[in-house]
Amino acid sequence: MTDHARAAAALLRDSGQFKWYVIPLLLVVIYVYATEVERRNWNVFFAGLALWGMDWFNEIWNSLVFHATGRAPVWGTSGPTAYQILIGLNIEICFMFAIMGVAAAKMLPPKETRILGLPNRPVLIAVNSAAAVCVEVLLNKAGVLTWDWSWWHAGVPYLIWLLGYVPFFIACFWVYDLPSVRSKALAVGAILGIDALGLIVFGALGWL
Repeated sequence: MTDHARAAAALLRDSGQFKWYVIPLLLVVIYVYATEVERRNWNVFFAGLALWGMDWFNEIWNSLVFHATGRAPVWGTSGPTAYQILIGLNIEICFMFAIMGVAAAKMLPPKETRILGLPNRPVLIAVNSAAAVCVEVLLNKAGVLTWDWSWWHAGVPYLIWLLGYVPFFIACFWVYDLPSVRSKALAVGAILGIDALGLIVFGALGWL
């Protein structure tokens, strides 16, 4: 096991790490979604949940990589946190991704708008994912986000871009563009349902 993984594992679900700032951060997330509910802006509401759900999916398989290899997760968070939920997910990251999808969806132009002559959705998926990778590189350099595998690091950012973020924004924009509230709710329910099933099953097995 790498030193980074050992440090992250030592923090896993340790309630002694709790910090009071979690409460106002939670209220910020609730306020963000409550605002969209108040406005009946279901496109943004469900798009935000879709991206958040995709992050949970990634965090589950990342934890399974750690369990299977016994060496390290693909990414880990071993820095200070108010609560370490999974090996690569702390409460601060969880809240951040809950808001990220809302922010990305609110900036979407109409579907027919083109960017440099190209359909805007693929362009924005690529650009938003690249921006997120840049932030990850900075977090890695700060020592709070760790990478211990030779195929997942700043010098080879392609997998971080392709697996780490492109699916997030694909799901976010796809749900945003679905034609009805019912279809959006079903899509998000499927994503979160798979996440919940994974957390229950793999958690019960002690693999997370």
